[in-house]
Amino acid sequence: MAERGFDIGRGERSEGGGLRPVDRVAERGYFAGPVAGELPVLDGEERLVFASNNYLGLTADDRVQNAARQAAAAVGTGAGASRLETGDTMVHHDLERALAETLGTERALAFPSRYAAVVGTIAALRPDVVVSDARNGPGVADGCRLAGTTHLEYDHRSASDLRATLEKRDGESRLVVTESTFAADGTVAPIEGICDAAEETGAWVMVDESDAVGLYAGGGGVVQAAGLEDRVRVQVGSLSAALASQGGYVAGSGPLIDRLVEGAPQFAHCAGLAPPAAAAASEALHVSRHGDARDRLWETVAHLRDGLRTMGYEVLGDSQLLPVAIDEPARARELREELYDRGVVAAAVRSPPDGEGRVGLAPMATHDQEDVIDCLEAFRAVGDHLGLV
Repeated sequence: MAERGFDIGRGERSEGGGLRPVDRVAERGYFAGPVAGELPVLDGEERLVFASNNYLGLTADDRVQNAARQAAAAVGTGAGASRLETGDTMVHHDLERALAETLGTERALAFPSRYAAVVGTIAALRPDVVVSDARNGPGVADGCRLAGTTHLEYDHRSASDLRATLEKRDGESRLVVTESTFAADGTVAPIEGICDAAEETGAWVMVDESDAVGLYAGGGGVVQAAGLEDRVRVQVGSLSAALASQGGYVAGSGPLIDRLVEGAPQFAHCAGLAPPAAAAASEALHVSRHGDARDRLWETVAHLRDGLRTMGYEVLGDSQLLPVAIDEPARARELREELYDRGVVAAAVRSPPDGEGRVGLAPMATHDQEDVIDCLEAFRAVGDHLGLV
């Protein structure tokens, strides 16, 4: 019988260079070379990491780690079932109470991932139309396919184009989806203008705060900083970034959460978030609300942005994410590789359609002044060598 398998070929390495393990998740670490199936071997040189969404540096915080240990000892390492069966614990409810309090909503619900939260929300609400920012990340389109929902896009960060798109679908149930912070250009969405456009046409707004929650006043995100909690019907986010854990969440009204519990397959049919992950996120949220990590992060961001711009680099955006614009993708890749050779790990950022290259920097609250100076010196040396500055 002829083989009926799949022609998967060898494939191509991702722009980031394939898998490259590191010894720990922190502001610095030892990296292995790119690996496939072989056992990784760590290099002997420690590098500064400016390519992690561990923005507050809390993955190594003793309080967060102790919370995870205690939850594992008291409750278990895994939920053991979906939360509608026997995987619902007090640790989950403690996290959800803290999230709702921080985000200014009636309730919150933890999901196994941010992706599951986005897809599950759209699948449960089943709007006639989802109108999404053109540069939103993955999840929205998949949720629309699962729900049988029409998926439209509006021009990036354009409230006027959103309004025009919504007006064309009058009489249908519409859900507007935007991220609050866009990694590719470091910008913040005009959420107030988005809410204005949605309310004028009777649509709901859903904001993904994955790269913002924990970083603004009171430990919230952009929605809280702008005082828009009552106007954003659905808040979605990640527990895997500033909250130093794993998973996602949805926050909103009591009826919304009830709908998700019963109607989101990504919640009802998946094992509950592991109790240590829930406890770690809860403690990280507490630390972000009551500690000084947020202030230290924004000071580091300002120092790094100012230093790069003084050298002549074009640094985009107005968030904690610092994309450095380079004239073409190949040159951006060369910059990133030479930075790595000089001990600084920068991120590969998805390039825009116009062909411009990007190198991403994501400072952490745990980077000290010497770390920032070392990063800037590496950019100066590589920029001089490549003729970028």
